[in-house]
Amino acid sequence: MSAPWWDSNSKAPAAAPENRCFVGGLPWATDERSLHQAFASYGKVVDAEIVNDRETGRSRGFGFVSFESEHTIQGMNGGDIGGRNVTVSEAQFRGFRR
Repeated sequence: MSAPWWDSNSKAPAAAPENRCFVGGLPWATDERSLHQAFASYGKVVDAEIVNDRETGRSRGFGFVSFESEHTIQGMNGGDIGGRNVTVSEAQFRGFRR
């Protein structure tokens, strides 16, 4: 019998923390596909994730992009996505929430 979903550590991060970027200031209409396309010119994107509100299902205005190898954050920070300047920084792994 497996552990309940709230007590399981089976969900691992999409990529190593050093290859994952936090992207803030996203327009509400941004989806994972457009986020992936916006960052594809900076390296091979493994995963692009938009964080949604649990109650409404709407975007919270930020997400994460994971790259196959190391990348340059400086070139991405302040870039334009959907008419908004986005903030890009190295993602900090926070562990699993319960």
